[in-house]
Amino acid sequence: MPATFLIRAIGGVAGRVPGMRRLPLLQLLLLGEVALLLKDHVQRLTPSERRRLLTLIRDARGRPGRLSPIERAELERLIAKADPLLFASTAARKFSPVPFPGGSKRGDRSR
Repeated sequence: MPATFLIRAIGGVAGRVPGMRRLPLLQLLLLGEVALLLKDHVQRLTPSERRRLLTLIRDARGRPGRLSPIERAELERLIAKADPLLFASTAARKFSPVPFPGGSKRGDRSR
């Protein structure tokens, strides 16, 4: 009984949110997993750093050349602090159907 209630509740929400019907439930679960991984990496920044990162991204409008060299360096520092390589590595390891060779979860930066 509770399982059917959950399925009906999800179906009801999916009917009201545009585009939700087209995404299978498994894809929504995977999207939620990625969101949780991303949250862990974004929380490496302090709240003031997060605000500054958003301000720099908004000011750049997708083009780092719109920022001054000092702002660009600050943006690079903030992104490096969130460790995108570790995020990508963790996500790939989590969702890969086959195990990755090597034991490093940190990511090999010494290429």
